[in-house]
Amino acid sequence: MTDMIRELALLDATSGDEKAVRDHIISKIKPYCDIKTDALGNMIAFKKGKKTPAKKIMLDAHMDEVGFIITHITKDGFLRFKPVGGINTSALMFKTVLINGKTAGVISGKPIHLTKDEECKKLPDADKLYIDIGAKSGEEAERILTVGDRGVMVSDFTVSGKNIISKALDDRIGCAILIKLIEEYGEYDFTAVFSVQEEVGLRGAKTATYAVNPDAAIILESTTAADIADVPEDKTVCRLGGGAAVSFMDRATVYDREYYAAAMNSGIPVQPKSAATGGNNAGSVHLSGEGVRTIAISVPCRYIHSSSSVANTDDIRAAYDLAKYMIGYIANDK
Repeated sequence: MTDMIRELALLDATSGDEKAVRDHIISKIKPYCDIKTDALGNMIAFKKGKKTPAKKIMLDAHMDEVGFIITHITKDGFLRFKPVGGINTSALMFKTVLINGKTAGVISGKPIHLTKDEECKKLPDADKLYIDIGAKSGEEAERILTVGDRGVMVSDFTVSGKNIISKALDDRIGCAILIKLIEEYGEYDFTAVFSVQEEVGLRGAKTATYAVNPDAAIILESTTAADIADVPEDKTVCRLGGGAAVSFMDRATVYDREYYAAAMNSGIPVQPKSAATGGNNAGSVHLSGEGVRTIAISVPCRYIHSSSSVANTDDIRAAYDLAKYMIGYIANDK
């Protein structure tokens, strides 16, 4: 699955601009399922299995990634911007970026030699940063791009032992798992949703779930692993190499207790996501219609929402196996 994740992660698709990823996924799954795209850009794919479960099952993975949008071009040719999604300022400083897939630049701010001692002790606000594309004037910059254009942090895709390092592992890993399920799993019918605009408020999944009207949902995600130096054990959230992370609660969802217990007792390498923080598309999905029983299966990811996110291939395999197991469990749940 590593090659599939590489192909997906190196595509650029900030929230609201997911076409490149959507087109790539369609090229992969078209032979295996029926596909439609809604007005927001969600892709909904129905995979016919050998049997039709009593409960309609939906799986979701979001296509968008964090990035930025250009808000102003200065007279000197520098670009002001706003983050699209949650990006810590420390992940932005002095990073190489790519706008519209072709214009390179560097995120910067006040020169260090002009920064006062007290300013050096804290990160600048994102509003104080700018993108330098090498333009000599606003007129030159405006010939290249315009306000409203989007960009991402530039990243290579690196394999280091069992770890992969790249931008956009949130949630191209989930997309890859869902593609693989469409290609390989054939026991029960399910509907796959490749959703848009998760990073800016769980928006795409809301309309897609309304259209699908499922009884149960499996959310495929990446989640923060803080198993790094100087982090107390009770704050690590989950660990690389510890298996798929299963959520019991976060800021958006209290998860189905039965599904959580089934996952934790599946015999597949799993771990609880120990921090009841953050959120994912389950926050929209489980509240749709008359309510949707929901489980979130996540791959632990260090340095998430940066250009150098790190995930473990054993955890990815465990998440795939657990998703497959949970389709069967839900299909046979009385």
